[in-house]
Amino acid sequence: MNVFSFTVRRIMTMIPMLFLVSVVVFLLIQLPPGDYVDTLVSQLRAQGTEVSASQIQNLKKRYGLGQPKYIQYFKWISGFPRGDFGTSFLYHGRQVLDVVKKYIGFTLLVAFSSQAFIMLVGIPIGVYSATHQYSLGDNLVTVLGFIGLSIPNFLLALVLMFVAYFVLNIPTLGGLLSEQYVNAPWSFAKVLNLLAHLWIPVVVLGTAGTAGTIRVMRGNLLDVLNLHYVNTARAKGLRESTVIWKHAVRNAIHPIIMGLGMRLPRLLSGATIVSIVLSLPTLGPVLFQALVSQDMYLAGSILLFQCVLLLVGNLLADLALAYVDPRIRYG
Repeated sequence: MNVFSFTVRRIMTMIPMLFLVSVVVFLLIQLPPGDYVDTLVSQLRAQGTEVSASQIQNLKKRYGLGQPKYIQYFKWISGFPRGDFGTSFLYHGRQVLDVVKKYIGFTLLVAFSSQAFIMLVGIPIGVYSATHQYSLGDNLVTVLGFIGLSIPNFLLALVLMFVAYFVLNIPTLGGLLSEQYVNAPWSFAKVLNLLAHLWIPVVVLGTAGTAGTIRVMRGNLLDVLNLHYVNTARAKGLRESTVIWKHAVRNAIHPIIMGLGMRLPRLLSGATIVSIVLSLPTLGPVLFQALVSQDMYLAGSILLFQCVLLLVGNLLADLALAYVDPRIRYG
C-alpha cells in the first residue's frame, strides 16, 4: 500500500468520527438550562434593549428551537458546508466563523511553535541522556525534567514575565504584538516584534511537554540500544553517531510520534490559563468567555474545532510514523 492509499484510508475513517463528534458537541451545547434565544434575549434586555415577540419568533425559527432535537441538529450541522456556524451574541451578533478566523491564526502559531520546541529540544536531550546514562549530565537532565513536569504553566509564565521585564529589559510582554503593530500591516519589523513576544508562551507551553519527551526518549532509547540489530550495526564498523541516530533513534521515536496528535488539542486547551495571564489573542480565552456567558454556539464550534484538530493531528502523526517505519504502510 503506497502513501496515497494509506492517507485516503485514514481520511475515510475520519468521516464517521467527525459525525459522532458533532453529535456529542451538539448535545453539550444543549446542556445549559433554557436555549440560545432565551439567553440572547436576557442579555439584550439586561442591556436595556427591547426585543419584540416577532424577533424572538424569527430567532427561534432560525435555529429550529422548539422542534425535535434531531431537526435542531440538522439545522446546526447543515450550515457548516456554507461556513455558517451560528451567531455569537458575546461578540454583538457577529458570525461565529468571523470570530474564530480572528483568533485561529495566532492559536495555531502558538500551538505548532510549542510543538516544534518540544521536539527540537526534547529529542536531542533525551538521546544525550540515554547515551550518557547515570552521568552528571544525565542526572542534571533528570532533575530539570521533573521540575519542568511539576511547575504549573501559569506560574512559569509569571516567572518568565518577571525575568523578561526586570532582567532582559523587554518593555512590553502582554499579547503577541506591541501596541503599535496590532493593527499595522505585516512587515519585516512586525514579524520581528512577533518573534520577540512569541518565545515566552512557547517556552511556557513547551516546558512540560519537553520534560515528558526527554523521559520517554531516554527510556525507549535505552531499551533499543540493547537490541541485537544495534550491536550488529556496531559490529559492521559503523560510526557510533550513525548507529544511534539512523538505527536506534528511528525505532525509539515511535511513541513520541504517536503522541503528537494527542498533544495538539491539549496545547490548545491547556493554553487557556496561560493565554489569559499573557493576554494572548488565542481561542483559549474566547472559549472560556463563551462558556461563562453561555454563548453556546461559539463554544460548541470551538469544541468541534478542537476535535477536528485532534483528528488531523492523529492523521499527521500516522503519516509521520508511516514515513519513519515503512512496515506501517503495508500493514
